[in-house]
Amino acid sequence: MDSLFIIKIGGNIIDDPTRLESFLQQFAAVKGNKILVHGGGKLATKLAEQMGIQQQMIDGRRITDAETLKIVTMVYAGYVNKNIVAQLQSMGQNAIGVTGADANIIAAHQRNHPTIDYGFVGDIDTVETTTIHQLLQQNMAIVIAPITHNGKGQLLNTNADTIAQEIAKAMSHLYATTLIYSFEKKGVLKDINNENDVIPIIDTKLYQQLKDEQAIFAGMIPKLDNAFVAVRSGVEKVIIGQAELLHALIDGTEGTSIQE
Repeated sequence: MDSLFIIKIGGNIIDDPTRLESFLQQFAAVKGNKILVHGGGKLATKLAEQMGIQQQMIDGRRITDAETLKIVTMVYAGYVNKNIVAQLQSMGQNAIGVTGADANIIAAHQRNHPTIDYGFVGDIDTVETTTIHQLLQQNMAIVIAPITHNGKGQLLNTNADTIAQEIAKAMSHLYATTLIYSFEKKGVLKDINNENDVIPIIDTKLYQQLKDEQAIFAGMIPKLDNAFVAVRSGVEKVIIGQAELLHALIDGTEGTSIQE
């Protein structure tokens, strides 16, 4: 079975041109099949503020009204996505940038929460593995922006961590899949104030213990929840660590490995 790397980068990398270039050079050098899932960074919030469109976040998730949806689509699917693709082309890596709406890659439904109206936020229903597989067979890296659709003409803003997890789960039937969540830290830290105090392996038992002790930064919990869902659904490896250490994350010498 061929290998596949699915790598998610966050806004902290998107927002820093130097760090983004460094990361993309490493990504371009990764051999074999690969997919890059990206967030949007601060540009969408900045543009919304300039246009007088108030932004609201709940637990790190953006409330997406109709006007905000226009902005995140322009920023995520437009500027950010195509900037990444253009940089990869300059590094000799052929790439194609898509959203979930393109080729019906990711279908979703509008979130229905009992107490919070998230607006045009999508929760994923299906991932079209055949199309993704065909693109990978053409030796192209796929760069995916976190915009999906509901099959009825409505675009939806969808969490990039979840998109990476759902694609990894779906593609694990065709490839030996590694999912990497890269962000600004070297891994999941025992002590948030000590950058080098990385927990090398977290299994289900340790994760529950860390949560009970409130020893994990609250912002990490959704990422870890996604990671454990992926591991339990057939994804071969899930690793969390620093974007600039991509090759070391792949080699298993850096970062936090998630295991059942």
